[in-house]
Amino acid sequence: MATSNHPIDDDLSARLARCYTGVVYDVLRGRGITACVLPASIVPLDLAMVAAGPVFTVRGMPDATVSPHESLLRWTELLSRSPKGHVVMMQGHDAERALMGELSAETLQFRGVRGYIVDGGCRDTAFIRKIGFPVFCDKATPRDIVGAWVPVAYDEPVSYGQVVVRPGDYVLADCDGIVVIPGAIAAEVVEAAGAAMRTEDKVRAAILSGVDPQQAYLDHGKF
Repeated sequence: MATSNHPIDDDLSARLARCYTGVVYDVLRGRGITACVLPASIVPLDLAMVAAGPVFTVRGMPDATVSPHESLLRWTELLSRSPKGHVVMMQGHDAERALMGELSAETLQFRGVRGYIVDGGCRDTAFIRKIGFPVFCDKATPRDIVGAWVPVAYDEPVSYGQVVVRPGDYVLADCDGIVVIPGAIAAEVVEAAGAAMRTEDKVRAAILSGVDPQQAYLDHGKF
């Protein structure tokens, strides 16, 4: 089985999963990074789903010449290469087909993958919601990839709108959206996000104790 070239920090992924995308975006914005939010059309199959961790990038393309057998062989290779502890981020270049389904989702879940994000479709969505594997996609469709689509690149930069995702980056996806964190600053961003959440709790407690909201903001510098 091929794996990502980047080390896994399970503690960092767990701490990131306890954050939420809004506060992570706030931290990145404070560092001058705003091109970090994926298109709002990519949404979770279930609002409770959260995917957090280092990315494993895949790029695919439609291929009208590929045989059904070859397309499934290439797809199962994708599943084999997806490394434990990572979130698979697929740039599918295909607006018509489902690039995830129930057997694939269950396979990735069993192998320890933290989630799957695709700028394309998904099928078998009721089953995937039932098992709770985090899938973020932009549509549901029964049309599959057999004899029509193949993965072509792994662990290379992929893009979603204006956002470029590189190997080594981290991602947090929840019901509000998907934020990508540059790998070089992922640890410090997660630490800062945790601190910001603790400050927000102080602001909340102050307001609920009767402090004027503007004064609570002035006291803590956060809202």
